[in-house]
Amino acid sequence: MLIGELSRRTGVSERLIRYYEDQGLLESRRRANGYREYGDDAELTVARIRALLAAGLPTRSIARLLPCAAGVDALRPCPGTLEVLHDRLEELDRRAAEIAEARALLTRTITRTEAVAALDGDGAG
Repeated sequence: MLIGELSRRTGVSERLIRYYEDQGLLESRRRANGYREYGDDAELTVARIRALLAAGLPTRSIARLLPCAAGVDALRPCPGTLEVLHDRLEELDRRAAEIAEARALLTRTITRTEAVAALDGDGAG
């Protein structure tokens, strides 16, 4: 199938499909006229890429994991698969903790600022 059809079937822009190909996540053959032609499995591969991206994995990790795909959102435990997944989960947990800390600080700042405004009778937001 051509890139336009793959784009329509997956809801992914042609630009992103070309990016996936540039990153080594998706393969195509070139027709004599230079058009990209994708195999029958391209639609499933794009769905897998989208699922792994949605799980927060970067494309360099996805390139390692795609050969282990078993369905859209499941992987066979190939060597290194669980390590990649656990490492990413730890990174997301760290980021979530940082966001929670920043949120708590912002909430305290808002509360204190509102208290000062109430004392000043300012009420300006």
